[in-house]
Formats: sequence, structure tokens, C-alpha cells
Amino acid sequence: MRQKSPETYEEKLAQLQELREQAIHTNPQAEEKQHSKGKLTARERIEKLLDPGSFQELDTFVRHRTADFDMLDNRPWGDAVVTGHGLIDGRPVAVFSQDFTVFGGSLGEVMGEKMVKVMDLAARIGCPVIGINDSGGARIQEGVVSLGAYGDVFVRNVQCSGVIPQISLIMGPCAGGAVYSPAMTDFIFMVKETSHMFITGPDVIKTVTGEEVEFEELGGAMTHNSKSGVAHFAADDEESCLEDARYLMSFLPQNNLELPPRMETGDDPERMDAELDTVVPDNPNKPYDMRDVVHLLVDNGEFFEVQEHFARNMMIGFSRLNGRPIGVVGNQPSQLAGVLDINASEKAARFVRFCDAFNIPLLTLMDVPGFLPGTSQEWGGIIRHGAKLLYAFTEATVPKLTVITRKAYGGAYDVMNSKHMLADFVFAWPTAEVAVMGPEGAVNIIHRRDIATSPTPDERREKLIGDYKARFANPYSAAERGYIDDVIVPHETRPKLIRALETLQTKRVDTPKRKHGNIPL
Repeated sequence: MRQKSPETYEEKLAQLQELREQAIHTNPQAEEKQHSKGKLTARERIEKLLDPGSFQELDTFVRHRTADFDMLDNRPWGDAVVTGHGLIDGRPVAVFSQDFTVFGGSLGEVMGEKMVKVMDLAARIGCPVIGINDSGGARIQEGVVSLGAYGDVFVRNVQCSGVIPQISLIMGPCAGGAVYSPAMTDFIFMVKETSHMFITGPDVIKTVTGEEVEFEELGGAMTHNSKSGVAHFAADDEESCLEDARYLMSFLPQNNLELPPRMETGDDPERMDAELDTVVPDNPNKPYDMRDVVHLLVDNGEFFEVQEHFARNMMIGFSRLNGRPIGVVGNQPSQLAGVLDINASEKAARFVRFCDAFNIPLLTLMDVPGFLPGTSQEWGGIIRHGAKLLYAFTEATVPKLTVITRKAYGGAYDVMNSKHMLADFVFAWPTAEVAVMGPEGAVNIIHRRDIATSPTPDERREKLIGDYKARFANPYSAAERGYIDDVIVPHETRPKLIRALETLQTKRVDTPKRKHGNIPL
């Protein structure tokens, strides 16, 4: 039944207010059900993500136009997504938040149009776009049109890649083709127990393969943070997830043409911490936590680790030096001795490329004994995957600093942002060992015949190992050739890095003209 058209201005205002209320509170029972699962509504998420009162909603009165399956009997205002723009720490961002209380958050034609519209706005004005995903997937009633809407979103993800930061918050189901939009964004946040990502659900998997698996095990937050590496952050609840997303934005520029935001941290750039002198154990085979090094070097010990549960032999994350955001990449000696393997190489390579795309300087902390040996690594393509990290570091034109804390062996030394990969400044601690391989392995190869013919082979081996260590297991042979710019006392590292970073603020690199390179994917 058609409503009577309002006649007076006051009646028109009242109608506007009434329609806004309908758009905001489309289904109170569905909202209550959302809350009972520990989940916020689409608008509540936006309110907690953005600065108070800054959200400007767009397309509030958009409605679907599908006539099939009696869909015209249910046409809620705004459809199943809330879109608009606002501020985080006073800086503009565009946002869309899928609304599970409307058609289960399923994506149809007009919902896709709303998402595309706000992504296009972000691209035009050069601001980050944050997508909050909570959707049952494609809207089946709209058929192939819904798939076309997904395609339109995917195109924007690709076009915006490396131009504006794209952040995905998974706060409910995200299944089928819907997962590919978040997968193409820069960072994915998930919430434990309530968010899931998968291509095919447990029922389909059981039918096709006979495997039985629960939602959380298949595609939950910790699965994608620790096993697949699809996600980058796992939060205990939605409020923590939204707060983490706000924190991430403090390290990022608005777009690829800006520098990341510098802030006053209050930490003395000349600070020298004596703890750094003892962080590396005397025993070269004893592990230590590279995060301890980071905390002692950076402003106020602040380190926002990325993918901390995945490929833990590699450490990546954001920090600051004298107020300037940096991306930190480091081997983690406390996990697998910090070796490079397939997952660690991919994890670091993608992070390096993100930092390079958005003008974030890179600090590499090197303690790498080599690549992980074994048939699973070789057959899994460690040659190709390891080359990704080599490619990423070499391609990066942002300021690149490297500190060799201990081992720097073999090809892994090259790959971890060495001078040969065009690092701007490479510093080494006196504990550094730059060599083709460890002393024991090298002696066994070089002096195999000598040891075999010696009347006391064990003693001869120990003597030769000692000679090799004195000659090669140090930073000085590399420093002789200029591969290391300076050998420094560990507690001097922070001021050295800050001065190097200041020096590199005017760095310019002329790259060959080409459409794009062909990274070994």
C-alpha cells in the first residue's frame, strides 16, 4: 500500500526521520540475535572503528530491485551493507560494513554497487578503505548478477593495490568467492570463535572428500593465523579487533604518494641500551628472541607484530625510530634457529612489498643459518619461494637498513637484505659471522682428506674449526670488501640507525621503465 505523500515541510522532515530510523533499525530481533553471538551490528562496528561522531553515511536509501522469489515484498533501506567515510585519529578513511541482519549479509547487485562506490571514492581522494565482512555469501535469489557484483569488487581491489591501503576485518562468515576480496587486501583481521573464511564449507568437504571438519578448525581465526597464513591478526573479541585496526592505521600513510605519519614518541634518539651488548649468547648455537632486540632498539619498545602465529622463524611488524614508522623484518633464532623456509620467505616477501609500496623504510635484523633442508622444502618449491624474498628486497626502493646480529650464512645471507641486494646501510655486531656456511660444515668439506689421514682426526678437526672461526666466523672479512658499512657495538645501534634513516630521507632511485616485473609467484 502506497504511503500518502507528505504535504508540509514538517511532514517531509518527519518522513525523512522515519525512513532513517527504519534504515538504522531494520530488524531488532536479528540485531539481538547478532548480539547473542558476541557480535556487534554493522553500524556499531563502524562507530567503534572511527573517531566519535565522524562517520558520514552514504547511500542510506538504496534498495534492491530484484523481483524474483517475491523479493519485492522485502526491500529494506540501505540493503545489506552500511557504507560511508569518517576519520581515524583525525585522518580520513572510507569504510563499508556488511550487515548480517539483512538477508544474512548476502551480496547482491545494489550491495555490490554500494561497496564499489565507496572504494572508488577512496581511490579518488587517496585514503585507506576498510571493509568489515560478515556475509552469507552471494545472494542466490539474484543469480549470476551477484557473481558479477563480486567481480566488480575484485577489480577495485586490484586497481587500488599499492595505491591506497586496503584493510579487511572478518567479523562473521566469509565463504566461497567472497574470500577473494579480503585475500587481495593488504591485511586481514579475524576474531576468534566468531569469524570464518573458507572456499567450501564443512558439508561440501564431507560430501566430496569424506573429511569431517568443524567450522573453527577449517577456517577459524587461529587456523588462518597459524596454519594457512591467510590472515595477519587474531583478536579475542570484536572490540579488540577494531582497536587493533585503528592501531595499524597509525603506521600507514594515506596513499602511495605520501610518507607515513611521523609522531613525537618522547624516546631519546641518542638512547643507548647496554642490554643489547648481552642479548646474543656466547654460544653460537644457543637461541634468543629477536623481539628482545627490537624492543631495545625502537621507540618506547613499541612493536606491532604481523602474522606472529605463522612461520614463526620469521618476524615481521611495524615500529618507529625517532617517530618515523618502519617495517621490521627479522630472523627469529628461537624458532627453527631462524632458518628460511617456504612460509617464512613468502611471509616476509609480501610484507616487504607492502612497505615498499607505501614508503615505509625497512629494517632487517639478520641471524640466519641458511635455508631449511629437506625433500618437503625442495619439492614444495623453496627455490621459487625463497626467490620471492630476494626479489622483494632487491625491488624495494625505500630506505633499507640491515643489522647482522649473528649468523649470516650462504645464500640466505644474500636474501636477507644484504648489501648485494642494494641495502643502503649494513651494520654488523662483533658477534656476526658472515660466511658461506658454518665452521663445522666448512671444515668437513675443505679439509676432509686432511682430517681422514690425521692420526688424531677429532683433535685435527677441532684445530681446523678454530682456525676457520678465526679467519671467517666474524664480520671483518665482509667489512674488508665493503659488504658491511660498519662494525658497531650493539648498544650504539639505535642512534646509528636513526642517523642512517635521517640521511636516507632524500633517497631517490631511478628504476628501468617497464610495465612490471615478473616476481616468481
